[in-house]
Parts: sequence; C-alpha cells; structure tokens
Amino acid sequence: MSLSISSAETNPQVTKMFGTAQSSKAQFLNKARQAREERRELKERERAAIQIQALIRRFLCRCWLQREIRREVEDFFEINESVSSKRSALSIFKISRKLLFVFRIKEDKERFEKLCRCILNSMDVENEPKVWYVSLALSKDLTLLWIKQIKDVLWFCCEFLKQLKPDILQDSKLVNLHLTMLVTFTDTSTWKILRGKGETLRPAMNHICANIMGHLNQKGFYSVLQILLTNGLARSRPSLSKGTLTAVFSLALRPVIAAQFSDNLLRSFLIHIMSVPAIVTHLATLTPERLSVLESHDLFRKFILFLSREAQCRDVCVCLEGSHTLCLLGNLIYLGSLNDKVLEDETAHFVSVLIHMLSYCQKYVSQKKSNLTHWHPVLGWFSQTVDYGLNESMPLLTKQLQHLWGVHLIRILFSDVLSKKLVETQDPTYPLGQTASPQNSLPMKSQFNLFKRAFQKSASVRNILKPVGGKRVDSAEVQKVCSICVLYQTTLTTLTQIRLQILTGLTYLDDLLPKLWAFICELGPQGGLKLFLECLNNDTEESKRLLAMLMLFCDCSRHLITILDEIEVYEEQISFKLEELVTISSFLNSFVFKMIWDGIVENAKGETLELFHSVHGWLMILYERDCRRRFAPEDHWLRKDLKPSVLFQELDKDKKRAQLLLQYIPHVIPHKNRVLLFRNMVTKEKEKLGLVETSSASPHVTHITIRRSRMLEDGYEQLRPLTQNLMKGVIRVKFVNDLGVDEAGIDQDGVFKEFLEEIIKKVFDPALNLFKTTSGDERLYPSPTSYIHENYLQLFEFVGKMLGKAVYEGIVVDVPFASFFLSQLLGHRHSSFYSSVDELPSLDSEFYKNLTSIKRYDGDISDLGLTLSYDEDVMGQLVCHELIPGGKTIPVTNENKISYIHLMAHFRMHTQIKSQTAALISGFRSIIKPEWIRMFSAPELQRLISGDNAEIDLEDLKKHTVYYGGFHGSHRVIIWLWDILANDFSPEERAMFLKFVTSCSRPPLLGFAYLKPPFSIRCVEVSDDQDTGDTLGSVLRGFFTIRKKEPGGRLPTSSTCFNLLKLPNYSKKSILREKLRYAISMNTGFELS
Repeated sequence: MSLSISSAETNPQVTKMFGTAQSSKAQFLNKARQAREERRELKERERAAIQIQALIRRFLCRCWLQREIRREVEDFFEINESVSSKRSALSIFKISRKLLFVFRIKEDKERFEKLCRCILNSMDVENEPKVWYVSLALSKDLTLLWIKQIKDVLWFCCEFLKQLKPDILQDSKLVNLHLTMLVTFTDTSTWKILRGKGETLRPAMNHICANIMGHLNQKGFYSVLQILLTNGLARSRPSLSKGTLTAVFSLALRPVIAAQFSDNLLRSFLIHIMSVPAIVTHLATLTPERLSVLESHDLFRKFILFLSREAQCRDVCVCLEGSHTLCLLGNLIYLGSLNDKVLEDETAHFVSVLIHMLSYCQKYVSQKKSNLTHWHPVLGWFSQTVDYGLNESMPLLTKQLQHLWGVHLIRILFSDVLSKKLVETQDPTYPLGQTASPQNSLPMKSQFNLFKRAFQKSASVRNILKPVGGKRVDSAEVQKVCSICVLYQTTLTTLTQIRLQILTGLTYLDDLLPKLWAFICELGPQGGLKLFLECLNNDTEESKRLLAMLMLFCDCSRHLITILDEIEVYEEQISFKLEELVTISSFLNSFVFKMIWDGIVENAKGETLELFHSVHGWLMILYERDCRRRFAPEDHWLRKDLKPSVLFQELDKDKKRAQLLLQYIPHVIPHKNRVLLFRNMVTKEKEKLGLVETSSASPHVTHITIRRSRMLEDGYEQLRPLTQNLMKGVIRVKFVNDLGVDEAGIDQDGVFKEFLEEIIKKVFDPALNLFKTTSGDERLYPSPTSYIHENYLQLFEFVGKMLGKAVYEGIVVDVPFASFFLSQLLGHRHSSFYSSVDELPSLDSEFYKNLTSIKRYDGDISDLGLTLSYDEDVMGQLVCHELIPGGKTIPVTNENKISYIHLMAHFRMHTQIKSQTAALISGFRSIIKPEWIRMFSAPELQRLISGDNAEIDLEDLKKHTVYYGGFHGSHRVIIWLWDILANDFSPEERAMFLKFVTSCSRPPLLGFAYLKPPFSIRCVEVSDDQDTGDTLGSVLRGFFTIRKKEPGGRLPTSSTCFNLLKLPNYSKKSILREKLRYAISMNTGFELS
C-alpha cells in the first residue's frame, strides 16, 4: 500500500488519469439527477395546470350556472309582474329552490325581496289552492322540502332585519316586508287554505308553524327582534310605526304563548324583548291593544313570579348587565303601574324582584371616576360597560322609573301605612297651641290663619305622634312595610343621578311621612329608640330591614324640611306638626348620641355608616332650623346624662368617641362649656407657640406705631405682612399724632384693644362700602360693590385677620353679622344640609317673600315674563346677571320655577360676594382654626364675636369690678351706681351702659371674670383733660370727699380700651342718675366707643 502511494506521488500522469475518470462520473450522475428533477417538475406543472384549469372551469361553470339561475329567477319575476296570470305554488317553490341554491345576501337582496312579495301575493289570492304557497305543505312528496325552504327563507328575512335601519324610509318598507313574511308563516290565522273544510288541517298546520318557530328560536330569533326594536325605539323619537311595532311584538309573543309560558321562553322574552328601552311606554303610546294581550295572558304576574326566584333573577341580570337591567326594571315598573290588581296581589314578589335587580346594579355603582368606570346618566359612575347607544332613550327610561315613586304606586305599596287614621280629636283651637316654650308662639295673624284653616277642615286635627310601642316586628304587616322601605332605600343608593327626584316623589304625599313615623312609633314593646338601638347590635336580616325603614324616613324627612319654606314649616305645618318635630328631634338626638357614645360609629362601615349619616343629617337639619327660628323648648338639645367634665377628660386623653361627639353633635354640650373648650384650645395653642408669659421666658412682642388720623391705613400696612404666628402673638400699639409725637400711656393690652375696636369700627362702617347692612334688622355682610376699592380682596383678608384676632384674644366687638354670612364663616355652605333659600330671609326678608310667592303662584308663571337672570342697579347703571349661562334668554316656567328660586338665592348670598367672602374667611381662618368654631351654630358664633345677648348679670359685674381713685365697694357713689343700674335703668339702658364703658353692649360669654382688662371705676375730681390718673392727691380727695368745687356739672366718661368708667364724686344720687343716663345716651347708634 505504501509503495502504490509512493509511485502515485512520483508519477503525475497516473494521478491525472484517475482524477479525470472520477470527475466525469460525478458529472454524469449530476446531469442524470437534474434530468430526473426536470421531468418530475414538468409532470408537477402539468398536474397543477390541469388542477387549475379544472378549478377555473368549475368556477366559471359555477358562475355561469349562478348567472343562468339568477337570469332565470329575474325572468320569472319579470313575467310574473307583466303577466296577469297567477303563478302556481309549485313554480314559486322551484324558483325559490334555485335562488336559495345560489343565494348571497349582498348580491341577491333585490331578488329576495321580489321572492318574498311573490310568495305573499300567492297567499292573498282567493279560492285557488294551487296558487297558495302554503298548499305545498300538504303535498306528501314536498312537505319536508317545503318546510326546510320556508325555514331558510324566514331566517334570511331575519338576517336582513338585523341590518336594516328603520329610520331610513326605504329600509322601513323592507322591514315591513320581512316582518309580514314572518307574521304570515309563523301563525295559521291568515292561511286561506284552512277555511271551510280545511279547518280539519289546522292542528297539523299549527304543528308545522310551531316547528318553524322553534327553528327560528334556535337560530337566534329573539336577538333579531331585540336588534330591530332597539334600532327603532332607543332614540328620542321612535322610528317604528304602529303596524311595525305591533308585528314585532306579536312575533315576540308567539313562541312564549306556543310554549305555554315555559321558563326558557319567558327568560328569552325578558332578556331580549322586555329589556328594550321603554318598550312598554312605546306600546302604550302606539299600540295599546298589544298591552291588553299581555294583560289577557296575565304576563306581568308570570314575569314577576319567574323573577321572584333569586337564581333566575340573577341569571337574567347577569345576561343583561347594568344598562339593560335598568331598562328591564323600567318596563316592569311601568307595567306594574298599569296592572293594579296584580300589583296588589303580588306586592311582596314585585318588591323582592325590584330589590334584587337594583342590588345587582348597585354592585357596580361607583362613588368616583376611575379607569374602570364609565358614566351612566342614571346610575352615575358605573364599573360595567355602558351602552351609550341607549343614551337617547334615557329620558323615557327615567319617566318609567318615576312611576316607582309616583303617587299611584306609593299609594298601592304603602297602603298599610297610609290606611292609618291620624285624625283623632275634634278641637279647633288645637293648632294655636305651640310648643312649651313661650318664645315659639306665632304672631296673632298667623294664629288667626291657623284657626281659620283648622275650622275649614271641619275642625279635625290629629293627636301628636309619640313612641308608644305595641306592634310585633315579626308580623306580616311590619315585614311588608320594611321590604318596601328597603326597596326605596336601595333605589336611592343605586339611581344616584336622580336621587333628588326620588326623594321629591316620596315626599309628595303630605301624610306619608307622618304616618310612617306613626308606624315607627308603634314598633316593639316600648316603641322607638330602644328597638332601633337593639337592631344596631344585631346583625340579622330583620334588624337591617328595620334600620332601612328608619333610614328612609330620615332621608325623606330631611329632604322635605329642606325644600319647605318658613311659612310651610311653622305656620302651615305641612306633614309634621311642630310638636312632632320636637318629639322626632329628641329621638334622633338620643339615637345619634348613643351611636357615638356606645362606640358604634368608631368602627362603622357600609350600611351602619350610611344609617348614621342619614339620621345625623335629619337631626342637623332640624337643629339648624331651630337655631334660625325656635320650635323646641329651651335645653331641648342638651344631654343631661353627659357630664362636661367627663367629656373634657376624654378629650384630653384623645378618646375617639369624645372627638366624634364634638365633631358631629356638639350641641348636646351646654354652650358655656363649649366656649370654655374653645378658650382652652386657644390657650393650649398659645402655650405651644410660646405666646404666654412664663417664669423662664417672655413671648415675642410686635410693636406698631399708629397715627390716629390714619389708623386704618397704618394698621393695614403694618399688620398685613405679619406671619400667622406673629399675628397670634402679642402686639403693642403706640399712638402718635400727625407730627409723630407719642401719646402718653403704656399699652398693657388696653391700647391694642382700643386700636382693634377703632379698626373694626371703621372697616365695618357701611359708609366705607366694604360692608352693607341687611334691610330690616341692619346686619352686616360683604358689599357686592366693594370691588371699587383698590386691593379690596387684601382688605377683606385683613378684616378677617382683625376679626379673628379679636375672637382669639377674647375681645368682644359689637359687629352684628347677617345669619347667612355667619353660616359661610362656619363653612356650612359646603355642607349637604345647607339650603340657600332657608338663609335668604336673613339677607332680605322682602325679597324672600317675593320669591316664595313665585313658588305659590297658581297660574302660568311664564306670564310674569321672568328669565333666569337678575337685574341690579349698580351705582346708577342697570346690570343683568345671568343665573346660568344664557339665562337671560331662558324664561321662568312652572317646571323650572323652583330652580329659579334656588339659583336666585344662591346668586344673592354667594355668587355676588364670592371673592370677598373667600378673602375674609381666609384671613379669619389664619387666626381661628375651622375645627375650633365648628362646634358652634351661627347664632352662637355671633355670641362668640359680640358677647352674650343675655341680660347683664350685675352681681357678676360687681363681683369682678376693680376700684381706683378712692372708690371702694362701700363708697356711697358706688352703692348709688349699682342701685341705679339695678332698679332705675331698663335692660336696654344697662346694655347702653355696658357699651359706654367696654365698647360692646353684650357681656362676655363666660361672664365678667373673662373681661380683659377687668372692669374698673375710678373717681375723678378734675376735668378730663387735666386728669393725670391715680395720683395720691386724687385718691385722698376722693376718699375724704374733698373737692375744689361741686362736680355736678361734669359728666361720667370712659376709656373703653381699659374698660374704665371715670366717675365724679357726685353729692346726690339723682345727679348721678341724670348725668349717667345722659352720658350713655350720647353713644347710641353704630358707635363702638
């Protein structure tokens, strides 16, 4: 082997010879392979070409056949139209087979229409059985083929119905054509072949119709009808004619009736037909006879009984989802309003069905917008997909839903409650008796009107409703009423966007709420409070239903009292007598107190929290009404079992229940204790900020220099830039004259008090036009035209700071604010309990009367020519304010007059002075924290600012008086002074005296111990300009009654900045009385010092 290799290597010719032989062999094999592949490829091409040719020939053949068939069909119809001779049923059958063989919806639309017309024409021919298309059903050979053909034809009719738009004229004609086909061949009533002797065939033919209908149902017949109905009815104006709607609804009913109202067919009918928006309304309007068919078959009862089974109701709701569930709900409610007898018989089932359906929707109602929610015009934010195609039909759906809280249904559902008799006594003088409090008695004119009204009503009045108990809570009657209350409460929490409509409907009947209260009073062994408190601790279904009743009563009553004006509440006493409001408020006060004090609110969630807010809301509406105009006895709102000391201890320990009590119902604590609490809060903050003098540190003092001639300007410039903490701190004032020379005297809070009083006197003077006074009682509020001042908003903020500083330091200032403005200062305007109309009398009582007269106007309000705008004379120029965008072009009508009243009240009290009020509140809150004053009502806040409006306690004043200049408690002039104040002066004169010496006619809220500086009396023996203060000579002269001359010609004077009375040492009591009376009378009017 090695030798051969060696020789090959040494002989190149041998190598070349062998290499050539090998390469030619490889080439040969390669060429052979390529040839084989080419032959195979050629065969493949030939085979593919044959296949393609076959396919093309087949396609062309098919096209040719289809063209021929279509030409034949067209020829058939052309001859049919031109020749008067009637085509036989067999020829129609054959041409139908051919058309159906090649049928394409887009291409054969017109041919199919002609076929349908041809078939229908054949059915209209008289006395020619061979022409009637349906006659083929009797042929043994063709029966099955004919049934299959008619099924296909009718399903193609359904396919066309899904695509057609009923609002287009041409399409509406085609809709009628296809519906006629369906109507004709799903019922034997129009078949001429069954007349006379043919009647014997009717059972068999009915069977064929049932077979056809069953086939259509399997294919989705109800879905087709649903699409057609939705396209035609889910709009502001329906596009389906009476005939079309009649046909569709008749077709929808046929399977249900044929199946003898089986569950499956009832389910399909409810899901696809009864969920079409407002279909019952359209039926009632366009074709009421269809509704009578529903009634004749007692379908409403069948629907309710079917849905009363919870699993089936849930199944239907899940299939429909929220938007369409609501449509079904609307149709059922409207149907119920048309079937009184069934509704009375099946009230329990009807209520149960509605609760289940609303609860299903409620699961998806969201409180706020998010990526997972969609806006629904009735439900609000909704976490399921919303069908926006239904939006046009929402007004009609809302009208259907309104029947649920309409008078008719309320009378049926609440029949057990409304059947109660409240008229029990015959006493025409009874309405004249008000509450136990003499303050609440009405004027004589009002009493006469009440007497007259009572007399006109046959002198029938009812006993006052109070908790009496005695009715078992597990009785059928109580359970029924509870269920109905649960229904309406669920409606309120689900249909969030029409909540006010629902509440208005529920409060329409004047006697529903008092009778519901009477019903509540009868529950349990003792009635009222104890039962409901027990329910709070029981997590049973029965307890929840009872609490739902209480919640509904509170929500509705609160709404009612909010929309009633003063005359309706206090004089006409619509729905509730004033004594009943006292009883109800006592119940609510106790209930809310117990919920907080027993720790229920601390951990409350869901329904319990909603209940608390409902009861608390109703309570606060009554409390605020009582604050504006008393109807309850004095101390009615206080809790005698709550010791203020215990509450304060718990507040110091940050106990949650004490904090919640102060947050929600501070009125249960005596006012004096709340003022003490307020002063404690201020003191604690001062200590925290280092504003209190201690042994180790002194507070920072801010010094300001004020020219008396430019007090407001200097005060504004020097105090406005101060930080919040510096404004709360010690401010020392130095007065200088116009030459810059200091005035004598050191400020020990007295000069600052004088400065503050003078500033407040100037800014609140209506002549400055920062503030105006109300007509009538002349109370202050920001002037709408204050914008004429430069930097007026900064001025208002400064005023707010000054007012806040006065309250912070406990300096009372005689600034009487309008009640509506005090409410804004407290932040009530942002409360859900607030009503602009209720506050309007505090701004302009005459304007309020004019507005409420519009509410009571019996005629057509549009005759008055009012628009949603307000014309005002602004500095001699008439300015038109639009209450809403475009308001001056929108007339006030009977429909929108209530909105007009609320808009007008809101404009006058808020919109006009919005920026001024916001600036003042901002300044005020920079000193006084909102949570500090939230525990006061509007009248109580006025007392906090201006002192107590109670009569002056002279003993308290005497006890806290300091004497100077030789005077003392046993001095004859001092004895005369107190005797004159107590016995000779009227309460008004005593108030004038207090204003003379302190600049405020009202005593401090916590008594004269809290007057700073303390009230002092000094004996003066020299004229005011020569008075050098408490010198030794002055004291001695006063003590020994030494004088240069009789001071009988001098008047008493005062230094209000120091709460100081400067009193000459008069020799006679009569002179003192005369001079003092004259001195105090010189300071009447809008004077502050």
